[in-house]
Amino acid sequence: MHSIVLENVTKRFGDTVVIDQLNLQIRKGERLILLGSSGCGKSTILRMISGLETISDGTLYLNGVVANDIDPGDRGVAMVFQNYALFPHMTIAENISYGLRIRKVEEDEIRRRIDKALELLRLTGLADRLPKQLSGGQRQRVALARALVNQADFFFLDEPLSNLDAQLRAHARKELVKIHEMYGQTFLYVTHDQIEAMTVGPRIAVLDQGKVQMLDTPQRVYHRPANRFVATFIGSPAMNMIPVRYTNEGIVLNEVTVAHSTDWRQHLGAAASEPTELGIRPEHVELTNDLVSGAVPVKVDYVEDYGNRVAYYFAVNGVETVAVSPMHTISPDVPTYWVPNAQRLHFFAQDGVNVGYPSTWEEL
Repeated sequence: MHSIVLENVTKRFGDTVVIDQLNLQIRKGERLILLGSSGCGKSTILRMISGLETISDGTLYLNGVVANDIDPGDRGVAMVFQNYALFPHMTIAENISYGLRIRKVEEDEIRRRIDKALELLRLTGLADRLPKQLSGGQRQRVALARALVNQADFFFLDEPLSNLDAQLRAHARKELVKIHEMYGQTFLYVTHDQIEAMTVGPRIAVLDQGKVQMLDTPQRVYHRPANRFVATFIGSPAMNMIPVRYTNEGIVLNEVTVAHSTDWRQHLGAAASEPTELGIRPEHVELTNDLVSGAVPVKVDYVEDYGNRVAYYFAVNGVETVAVSPMHTISPDVPTYWVPNAQRLHFFAQDGVNVGYPSTWEEL
């Protein structure tokens, strides 16, 4: 059952279309991530579903009921924002219970929910403190606790971890997954951080300019990107995108024709659109000082050592290209060759759409 459905939903601010004919189905109890850069429309989608923004056109269904005109307070949504939004004059317990008291929940039930949330989020013993007496990570957990105690059908998080440092974010991601597994609400999470998206969500909706570019598992989003935007948005360093000249014999890279494998030759020959760009992730590239079959001569221009890996920069067909290795593997001062992994190639047509993969490849 789909607990959230958006049919041809459009959002306009004046003459500016922010969300354009969006169709999205979110299964009951699933954990879906809305991923995209600032201004792509992901927070607007969240706010339309929760009722904080009106829908210009289209239909929103919540648990099978048309919800366009349902008041925000009656939609069964609990939200967590980036800025915590805690009342500074209230104690932690008062902040957590504020919504319950407005709804006139019985005092014993309020206390039970507060105690459970404090224990779950490692806030036991802090109930009588004020927000200013807590760290940023603790304040964020209070905001989570306040949303949890409402026991709403929908749990929405809008960039909830952006104000935390890297170590706290990593720990908080684990907590969020555990919370969802415990309560099982329909969980919608907005972020611009691809690491959060890949680790928190079983499904990711990648957004750009108000449209869903791809909706799939983290594995497929990373290894089978639907188009050029998804390919370059996901991954750090980003996927290499190299203009190529395609012939029946192979692809021309730095004036060297690299022969196609049989499965690629068959697939590209049957593709609806001729590929104009080759995509390959930096970790799927091998650099060597040995002239081997299929090797492309390159000149290493720059090296970055990250400690646990090394990035080599060079040009292929006039475009800067990156290869990442877990250790120093080459000497840049002698002839160097680039060997792309034939099982890790991606080809994109002129319109940016992925032309697909050989049928012989294993499905992800």
